[in-house]
Amino acid sequence: MRCLTMNAKPGVISAMLLVFFLFFMLLQGQVTVETALTGLVLSTLVWLFCRRFLDYSPSRDMAIARRLPRTLGYIFYLVREIFRAALSTMRCVWRGEVQPQLVSFRTGLKTHTGRLMLANSITLTPGTITVDIRGDKYLVHCLDLPMSQGLEDSGMEKRLRRIEEDDSHARE
Repeated sequence: MRCLTMNAKPGVISAMLLVFFLFFMLLQGQVTVETALTGLVLSTLVWLFCRRFLDYSPSRDMAIARRLPRTLGYIFYLVREIFRAALSTMRCVWRGEVQPQLVSFRTGLKTHTGRLMLANSITLTPGTITVDIRGDKYLVHCLDLPMSQGLEDSGMEKRLRRIEEDDSHARE
C-alpha cells in the first residue's frame, strides 16, 4: 500500500484541505467549534478519498490550468469553424455540387488525446467525417474537394499542437 501524502507538497495539501473545509462551512451556514471540527475531519477524509480512489493529483490540476487558455481558444475556434462549414455545406448541397471524396492524410500530433480531439473535431465539422484512424494516418470522408483540401496541416491541427506543446512543457 502506497503512502497517501508522499508526492504532495505541504502547501498544496493545506490549500486543498482549506478549499474543502471552506466549502463545508459554507454549506453549514453557522460557525461553531463543533462544525469546524467536523468540517476539518470530513475535509481530511474527502481529501484522502480523492487521493486514494480518484487518483487526484494537484500537479495534474496545475497542468490542466496551464492548458486552459489555449483549450478555450480552441473551443471558440472550433465553434466558428463548425458554423463556417455548415454554411459551406448548405451552399454545396443547394447548388448540387456534392462530389464525395475519401481523403487520407497524416498528422503531426504526438499524443493519443490530441489525435482523438482532431478526429472528433473533423467529425463535428459539417461536411466531413473521420472514417478511420491508424496511428498518425487519418481517412476522412468529405462532401467536396474544397473541404478536403484544408485537412492536412489545418488550423485545428496547429492549435492542438500548441496545446500539446503546453502539456509537454508542463511535464519538464
